[in-house]
Amino acid sequence: MIMIIITIMIIIMIIIIIIIIMIIIIIIIIIMIIITIIIIITIIIIITIIIITITIIIIISKVNIQPLLLASCLFFAVFGSVRGANGTVPLVLWHGMGDSCCNPLSMGAVKKMVEIKIPGIYVLSLEIGKTVVEDTENGFFMNVNDQVSLVCDTLARDPQLKEGYNAMGFSQGGQFLRAVAQRCPSPPMRNLISIGGQHQGVYGLPNCPGQSSHICDWIRKMLNSGAYTGLVQNHLVQAQYWHDPLNEELYRNHSLFLADINQERVLNESYKKNLQALRSFVMVKFLRDSMVEPIDSEWFGFYKPGQAKETETLQESVLYKEDRLGLQALDKAGKLVFLSSDGDHLQFTDAWFNANILPYLH
Repeated sequence: MIMIIITIMIIIMIIIIIIIIMIIIIIIIIIMIIITIIIIITIIIIITIIIITITIIIIISKVNIQPLLLASCLFFAVFGSVRGANGTVPLVLWHGMGDSCCNPLSMGAVKKMVEIKIPGIYVLSLEIGKTVVEDTENGFFMNVNDQVSLVCDTLARDPQLKEGYNAMGFSQGGQFLRAVAQRCPSPPMRNLISIGGQHQGVYGLPNCPGQSSHICDWIRKMLNSGAYTGLVQNHLVQAQYWHDPLNEELYRNHSLFLADINQERVLNESYKKNLQALRSFVMVKFLRDSMVEPIDSEWFGFYKPGQAKETETLQESVLYKEDRLGLQALDKAGKLVFLSSDGDHLQFTDAWFNANILPYLH
């Protein structure tokens, strides 16, 4: 009898030991799975950062030629333009990505061109930073909301702008100046001119159309995995207007800049009221633009939700139909102006500028 009891106890102890060993093995397996998941996530983040870095390098290499293209279009304007009338309102310029306030081949040339066409006009070309180098770097790495706040303070302190001003933004400077119009009504912005701005954001790489290239489509899908992380959103300007049509909820919840100014989270009535105070909101689309994907964004259009092939116009969008930003009201009042130029990004002629843009600067 005693032997039977001892045998049973030994068996029970063996079973308990086996159970403990199995629990330990399961815990080890769970820990290994967690570590593996962490490693995979880390690898994905690293790959995403590498892709984003490569993308920035590609963008920089592409953008650096834009001042030359713009300058070639403005060369005649600077040295042989028609003089305008005195008494026009001041003009504020905001440059695009990879450019600076005072580059003599781009914004410097634009400033000089306008001053020649309209003698006596006050032109302020915005510098985001203490130097031209800082200005260029901030176009890539400074939080856009901080940039807009800085510009609002600059404009409010400038006595020459107190009665109002016109604003002209190039490329990403277009949507940044729209944010100024919506958030900072004083001093008042009269006409807002967006030259190739991306008002519904971008979903693609320069010279890499996702619609016609499987590789480009794969890259932009990879970028989605890191574009909306806090680190990237806070420190990469272009991520702050990266718009993923395949996951609108992720975009709405984590886009620090574009989702806010486009009223896609909380309806801010002051944004709507301030934008409707504009006399004109002019948007210029470049019909052969190889930098912006999709180019419809330059006219406030974008991909239809849930896919990245078919696009819709502003008028077909929920933003317009619900008039969340006041664009429908602006359109019906004749204040929304859609212009186009038959060229690549920021390419236009002096004659085109005289006929289409100059009237809004007086």
